[in-house]
Amino acid sequence: MKRTTFNVAVIGAGAIGRYHIESFQQHPAARVVALVETNAERGREAAEHYDIPDLFADYREVLKRADVDIVSIALPNYLHAPVALAALKAGKHVMLDKPMATDARAAARVVAEAKRRRRLLMVGQNQRFTPAVQTLKQLVERGVLGEVYHAKAQWLRRSGIPRIGSWFTQKEFAGGGCTYDIGAHVLDQTLYLMGEFAATAVSGQTYAKFGPRGRGDGAWGQSEIDPGRPFDVEDLSVAFIRLRSGRTVLLETSWAAHQPKPDVNGTQLFGTEAGATTNPLQLFRPGRRGYRVEKIRPLPPRVNPDRMVHFINVLLGREEPHVRPEESLAVQRILDAIYRSAATGREVRLR
Repeated sequence: MKRTTFNVAVIGAGAIGRYHIESFQQHPAARVVALVETNAERGREAAEHYDIPDLFADYREVLKRADVDIVSIALPNYLHAPVALAALKAGKHVMLDKPMATDARAAARVVAEAKRRRRLLMVGQNQRFTPAVQTLKQLVERGVLGEVYHAKAQWLRRSGIPRIGSWFTQKEFAGGGCTYDIGAHVLDQTLYLMGEFAATAVSGQTYAKFGPRGRGDGAWGQSEIDPGRPFDVEDLSVAFIRLRSGRTVLLETSWAAHQPKPDVNGTQLFGTEAGATTNPLQLFRPGRRGYRVEKIRPLPPRVNPDRMVHFINVLLGREEPHVRPEESLAVQRILDAIYRSAATGREVRLR
């Protein structure tokens, strides 16, 4: 007999965790029955606000509950892989925020465990769920752009460091800076649009020019701040990625940089018949009356634009997984290669 309802436990009650809760509660087949939060006051406030019956300080207590079907993880990056592994070993389906881990080896263990346990594992690559990306993907598949041979992926903030002194800006907790935080999103959506995740070579460079001086703070999230902790991650990075097919991607990310716009976020595709961007959603191509820039009307989405609602739909058999673990693992390997290249000053070759 097919399941018709699923009980969810959300681990983490920060800004991202609250989004997880709100999204799951949109689906009539999902019940958020438990919340895990080490900050007692924050946990009580969230549990009361969202009417969650059970609150825990230790995620291992939730994993013991037979009535919990799904564990949704919204924790600092360094906890993603170990908590996901524990949840999968306990027989739970796992919704995991990005990045999957702080290194590709740990990410590979998570993917292998999900396969072994035959549990649904999905990483929260929310950018590929947007109407713009879903529309452009369909146009690429229809051949409107011709052969897509190069892409530019950008997420550049003028002043958007997520709270200097929080876990986001400490390497031991975050693993990396803007590359892990927002670079992972635009890289994933770009590779998804190109239909290829396997990279053979990566050259990258990282910079920390604003955060160490206490500049560029964007006040994101609810994480605790310790002003005495060092800012030891990057606030800008660039990378050149060569895919197995020979196609290429230029990735640029920043938490803080002097630029004319406060935020630049999107993918630009270069095709033999046309080019396109996701933000704004436009096509560029020759026409009978000269070169044209065309606004694109969004097409009906293939999957629900909310990734948590989609997660439940997959378990119900209504939709196919929009983010596959192997794709997220490939993104993780590229991100790791960017850091290795920046540290060594050399191109990193990937198999």
